[in-house]
Amino acid sequence: MSALATAVVSETETLFTAPGINYYAIAPILIIFGAAVVSVLVEAFVPRRARRPVQLVLVIGSVLAALAVVIDLRGTRLITGEGALAIDGPTLIMQGTLLIIALLAAFLMAERSIDPLGDAFAPRASALPGSEDEQEFTKRGYLQTEIWPFFLLALTGMLAFPAANDLLMMFVALEVMSLPLYLLAGMARRRRLLSQEAALKYFVLGAFSSAFFLYGVAMLYGFSGSVSLVAIADTLTAKPSEATLVAVGMAMLLVGLLFKVAAVPFHQWTPDVYQGAPTPITGFMAATVKIAAFGALLRVLYVGLGGMRWDWEPILWIIAALTMLVGSIIAITQTDIKRMLAYSSIAQAGFILIGVLAVSPAGLASALFYLIAYAFTTIGAFAVISMVRDASGEATHLSKWAGLSKKSPLVAAIFSLFMLALAGIPLTSGFVGKFGVFTAAIASGATWLVIIGVVASVIAAFFYVRVIVIMYFSDPTPDTASVVVPSAFTTIALAAAATVTIVLGIFPQPVIELVNQAGVFIR
Repeated sequence: MSALATAVVSETETLFTAPGINYYAIAPILIIFGAAVVSVLVEAFVPRRARRPVQLVLVIGSVLAALAVVIDLRGTRLITGEGALAIDGPTLIMQGTLLIIALLAAFLMAERSIDPLGDAFAPRASALPGSEDEQEFTKRGYLQTEIWPFFLLALTGMLAFPAANDLLMMFVALEVMSLPLYLLAGMARRRRLLSQEAALKYFVLGAFSSAFFLYGVAMLYGFSGSVSLVAIADTLTAKPSEATLVAVGMAMLLVGLLFKVAAVPFHQWTPDVYQGAPTPITGFMAATVKIAAFGALLRVLYVGLGGMRWDWEPILWIIAALTMLVGSIIAITQTDIKRMLAYSSIAQAGFILIGVLAVSPAGLASALFYLIAYAFTTIGAFAVISMVRDASGEATHLSKWAGLSKKSPLVAAIFSLFMLALAGIPLTSGFVGKFGVFTAAIASGATWLVIIGVVASVIAAFFYVRVIVIMYFSDPTPDTASVVVPSAFTTIALAAAATVTIVLGIFPQPVIELVNQAGVFIR
């Protein structure tokens, strides 16, 4: 080898070093991603008749395996992938919650159809393989096993999003999470036009928000010379007088993140997507995207932009107040229960932002607890909605819920529990969650924001209680929907959600201790 070649090789060895990756620490992400790849191959090569059981075994098995690794990693605090991923207490709590909620959502999707017909659905759900009913279902597109690759890919992005410790990895996780969700939102074939319109709106507005996020990343890189959140924070400390560029970048970055949490004024996509998407998909998105997006938002603000707290805090203060009030007030006018829960989720995002604005370990812990409580309540509420049907399919207009308690007392009682939890009534998980974020905010001096939150809670209680009044104090009409007998999968999901909602309201201390022990984000 010539001297010149030796010098080139020596210089290359000096410049390039293989990144150090702790593969076990990121194993939950890798397991779900590997399952997604296998799921694609199943759709390509496994006969249609065998796809459903194979996909269910793959999805449930991979989620349980990833959850076991997350539990085993408890107490871990490390940064891996050359600073790209941070595995710490808050990350593991959010990943564990995401996996449990995803498992319950998978149970809801495990029905023969994710967009069932009404009365005709129940007998056909038990059709034997190869029978005329089975062939008719296949012909009409109701055996939609293609949802599972999208489901697993979206879950991969969700697991990586709160763990991302640099903005480039965060953007990749954002897109891996978002793109499958755009497609899943358009899977309702019974209401094809409504579903496809929702998916298109979600995609177009999501593309704009991603563009803002990417421009923000570029500006922060121009300021600090790095996409690492820790490096950005250190540069802010070293050059506080040159923060004009980072302020613009921060604002653009927040647009992308606030879009995902459905905060005002970036909430316009939420009602249409919630209404148009199949109900199990809506439940999955409503519960999991909030957790992943708030995880990323918390890490960006607490780790990367903590030095600009006095710049972003007033902005988020206004956004939190508007989000609570707009979501609560507009929800009162809704007659479709899925649109009502969409505006409810907007208001809930405002309440979680109160915990974020506390900017303290107590604020972080209260936000984590609120996310856990909200996720279980939401997946349970949409599980009930998927069971209430009439001859045309799912009955989401409030008029069709009149007198439902007389037809199905148990289902009406469970749905009332979820409504009371979302309203923050004592002895439910929602009350403990709101009490936590309000207490943390008052301790940090945001008393006026808490007052606005209390007013918004009173307004929101009206439309939650209205549903209960319709079910219990109205007589059934010829248009009143019926409740189909749930499958074993739906029963498990519904029972788990109701149990957690009650337990977190009566005995919240173990989970409170868990989120308190999670500590702060690692740097």
